[in-house]
Order: sequence, then structure tokens, then C-alpha cells
Amino acid sequence: MFNKIVQFVKDVRVEFTKVSWPSRDELVQSTIVVGVVSLVVTAFIGVIDRLLSLGITFFLGRF
Repeated sequence: MFNKIVQFVKDVRVEFTKVSWPSRDELVQSTIVVGVVSLVVTAFIGVIDRLLSLGITFFLGRF
């Protein structure tokens, strides 16, 4: 059992050397894109939610 764990850790280290890690600039740009897209989606969902809430209140309030 212990030998399997040791072999697994060795395999993981070998695979990590094959990974193409992003540069600092790429990482910063990707983080900014994720933040901006998250804000846009949040605003969109908020607007849609507000419109649906107003619409439901309008229709249910009349009956």
C-alpha cells in the first residue's frame, strides 16, 4: 500500500513538470476577465430578477 502511494506521488511530480503554467501577466489578465464577466452576469441577472419581480407584482396586485 505504501509503495502505491509513493509511486503516485512520483507520478504526480512528473506530470506537474509537463504542465504549461501561465505567466504572471496571463494570470492577471485572466483574473480581470473573470471578474468583469462575473460583474456583467451579476448585473444582468439582477436586472432580469427585478423586472420579473415588478411584472409579477403588477399582475398579481391587480387581481
